[in-house]
Amino acid sequence: MNVDLSDIRKKAVEVNQYINSLDQKCKETFLARKQTYTLKKETVTQLEPFADKTTIIAFSAGWCKDCATNIPVLALVAEATGIEVRVFGGLKKDPLSHTKKWKVPPSPPEVETCNVDKIPLMILFDKHGKEIGRIVENPKMTPTLEEEIVRILFEQRSI
Repeated sequence: MNVDLSDIRKKAVEVNQYINSLDQKCKETFLARKQTYTLKKETVTQLEPFADKTTIIAFSAGWCKDCATNIPVLALVAEATGIEVRVFGGLKKDPLSHTKKWKVPPSPPEVETCNVDKIPLMILFDKHGKEIGRIVENPKMTPTLEEEIVRILFEQRSI
């Protein structure tokens, strides 16, 4: 999948802006995770060369436990490495629809164009807007989210 990153930047918010926009209870949960989590220094060093070549787009909701676990880690990755992380927030399920999982609006229409099934969905893009990998809910191949990002980036030799 290819996206227009300038369009994404207009529609999605920077990760810390997203966290700060959550209602108080959710914001406290997300910030507590951010304050107690420590990125692996080695992983940060591995990610730094990708800062100007990578954008991560995440889909999130304040009510989602996995979002509260992983979105704050993305904020730390952004702060430590300079990798751009943008978030589409406010996702809401559509219990009345038999064909659509997400209610649009309030969920952003990008939930459909990006085929969002489960959240958080974190999509890594190269600087041209080409998708290079996805992480759905939690890391699957490595112990931490930042290591999973490194794994995806190192698999993409073309970056």
